Amino acid sequence: MISRVLAADLPRHVGGRVRIAGWVHRRRRLKTVTFLVIRDRSGLAQVVLAEPGGPPEETVVEVEGLVTANPQAPGGLELTEPSVGLLSEPAEPPPFDLYRPSVPAALPTVLDNAAVALRHPRLKEVFEVAAASVAGFRSVLDGLGFTEIHTPKIVSSATESGANVFGIDYFGRRAFLAQSPQFSKQALVGVFERVYEVGPVFRAEPHDTARHLAQYTSLDAELGFIDGHHDVMAVLREAIAGMAAAVPQAEVGVPEEIPEIHFAEAQGLIARLSEEDPRGEPDLAPAHERLLSEWALREHGSEFLFVTGYPMVKRPFYTHPDPERPAYSNSFDLLFRGLELVTGGQRLHRHTDYIAALAERGEPAEPYRDYLAAFAHGMPPHGGFALGLERWTARLLGLPNVRQATLFPRDLHRLTP
Repeated sequence: MISRVLAADLPRHVGGRVRIAGWVHRRRRLKTVTFLVIRDRSGLAQVVLAEPGGPPEETVVEVEGLVTANPQAPGGLELTEPSVGLLSEPAEPPPFDLYRPSVPAALPTVLDNAAVALRHPRLKEVFEVAAASVAGFRSVLDGLGFTEIHTPKIVSSATESGANVFGIDYFGRRAFLAQSPQFSKQALVGVFERVYEVGPVFRAEPHDTARHLAQYTSLDAELGFIDGHHDVMAVLREAIAGMAAAVPQAEVGVPEEIPEIHFAEAQGLIARLSEEDPRGEPDLAPAHERLLSEWALREHGSEFLFVTGYPMVKRPFYTHPDPERPAYSNSFDLLFRGLELVTGGQRLHRHTDYIAALAERGEPAEPYRDYLAAFAHGMPPHGGFALGLERWTARLLGLPNVRQATLFPRDLHRLTP
């Protein structure tokens, strides 16, 4: 038996007979010869049939043939003297030609036909970048002594953030899809000290924009024994650098020290640089994030910018206030190319502080009983962050819509495929 050889490995087999297998990416029929371009997970390989004909595009085939050098063929090689076997024949053609160099279809067509549309090399590459980014994230945090965790995505309490939640029937009881692993990852700081998770989170926010999804992949981390939120920012910088380094085709530089600006100063800067005066507002608008990113690139040569010290009124109750300016928080957002990419900060860690924080917001402690239990048994100063994988990938590749970096998106209108 000749074991299967991938297209990318053919240069090691010149002059020998091999067996390849994949999809017919393109069929070019001439008068006396047919060229088949075979696509597998590693790339493309050309097969030369000494007669016209051959199976149509997207037929699954296996081909045994002689690896022959030909400078005009893809990769400089082709298979000659082939024997072609059919493994599966398509019942219908794809919604557009997958062999075209660019994608000749609008985004709705791609999303509606994702199972076959994502076979296009340009579309597939987006998700290879996402996968490499996750590998880089894991590698950095593993090296920093973090433990990977996997927390429940069905939760009993809808109190994790101000966002709307998806309610579900859980064996006759009310339950919810988790908006984040926040409560669980904080509790597990008391077990492992440093934890991270890569997993889905769910937001029932009725936003119909190019940057919002109802389900996305969150890269979360939490670490104990910190002195403040700048320790969290330092770990995040390392994670981002590792993600960028794992994607060689990405043209992005992560500064050794990412510039930062306090929220209050950022609002003053916006007032000076634009016709708006957002001072007194508790958050930044998307246009403000873009303006600040342009400023950071112009003044600091950085595509990344930390905005620190968001007002406490806009941060969850578990956020640690700035001891020097209690109206502001020890928290941050990381902006990347004009878009909020990461949110993080230092958390409260004393049980009495949690009770006081809930009381100040007029909320009872009972719904948080299980969450607060961890803090009743001693927790170190800690903090963490959450990074949206789809936003990262879209921004990294310059994609205008986050759905272009999402496998089978779920949003306000889309539940299939």
